[in-house]
Amino acid sequence: MLLVEFTALALVALQFAAHGPTSLPDFRLAALITVLGIVHTEISLGVERVRRRVSDGNYVDLTSVWTFAGAVLLTAPQAGVVAAVVSGHLWWRAWRLRTPLFRHAFTASTIVLSCLAASGVMSSIAGGALGTADDGNLRLAALVLAVLVYTTVNSCLVAGAIAVSSPQFDPTKVFASWEENVLEIGTLSLGALTAVVLVVNPWLVLFVLPPLLVLHRAVLVRQLEAAASTDGKTGLLTAAAWHTQAERELRRAERREGPRAVLVVDLDHFKAVNDTHGHLAGDQVLAAVADALRSEVRDRDLVGRFGGEEFVVLLGGLDEPGGDGRGLEAVAERIRRRIASLRVEMPTADGPLTVAGLSASVGGSLYPGDGGDLRTLLHVADTALYAAKRAGRNAVRLGVQVPAQVDPLAEPVGPRGSGEPPAAY
Repeated sequence: MLLVEFTALALVALQFAAHGPTSLPDFRLAALITVLGIVHTEISLGVERVRRRVSDGNYVDLTSVWTFAGAVLLTAPQAGVVAAVVSGHLWWRAWRLRTPLFRHAFTASTIVLSCLAASGVMSSIAGGALGTADDGNLRLAALVLAVLVYTTVNSCLVAGAIAVSSPQFDPTKVFASWEENVLEIGTLSLGALTAVVLVVNPWLVLFVLPPLLVLHRAVLVRQLEAAASTDGKTGLLTAAAWHTQAERELRRAERREGPRAVLVVDLDHFKAVNDTHGHLAGDQVLAAVADALRSEVRDRDLVGRFGGEEFVVLLGGLDEPGGDGRGLEAVAERIRRRIASLRVEMPTADGPLTVAGLSASVGGSLYPGDGGDLRTLLHVADTALYAAKRAGRNAVRLGVQVPAQVDPLAEPVGPRGSGEPPAAY
């Protein structure tokens, strides 16, 4: 992070030394873009604060409309200063209570370096500012390349900082989501149009602000929808969101080949974890189980938390040529073994704590053999889950199987450790 920050400062200083004093027209244009960026922040302040609260990970800063316009129209050092001022004002007004200064200094540095790179593209291809090149196609090519360079430099610098500070590299978590990247391209495109407007008639920039504020609201709605559909403790889908998406997936299954399946996973003796170690430790165990579930299924499969220690999975496109449930049973057994092998480590006031010996009971149902709608599939899977509980826990039962008759008064006779609560040491 310090390397990126010092590099940004050094390059801006070197560029100022190379370009010499700023002319009065350039100073006025830089001041205008800076003021527009500050006005934009002030108008959208409430929305931006909410966006910051509900965001999870990387998200697009819409002030790039102005920083990119500066990169297109100004010299490299001027664009860098505009980016630093606009970004600093945004942090002070909207982010400073939730984002440490050292993190924002790094973020601002990545924006400055992105502006320097985009400005370099405009200078080398279009001959400097947007209006200096005579060939319209050349100007268009320079703008397109500048957009790509800006977003690539910014994304890679941020992703690099996350990657070197994370114990395990996961590209899906390091880079922003596909929707955020598309939004970034759209915001930069609006910045390119803003640059064109400033060249044609600066007063026309007033028509840029209304659609930009509408975009703020639209992005906030999308973020709120995502936050409402995500369980805060595990990052999985909430029960309501899972139901909605699972219903949609089953409707698609009617038009496509390949069966679907539902798994209901319930942790055994989870209450013992909360009673012994507290609910914070229990939350960490739930998060570890959620990660285990995600790692054992495909990205297109739906994983949700039904509440408490119960999870649900919708598997799509199983390889079930005979429809006998063998593929579903293999997935369920893999999940059961993965949970049984978990060792959840966490710091406590009394020293490191490791929770191990976890187990889960799994019930499953297969579409369309066990039911043609989601409600029936869940009922069959839940019935199978309780059959697994009665069989001694730490077991898998499927709707297509006929569970063995078990005396409810008998002692559990499940796999090793199935009748014991999780151990901690």
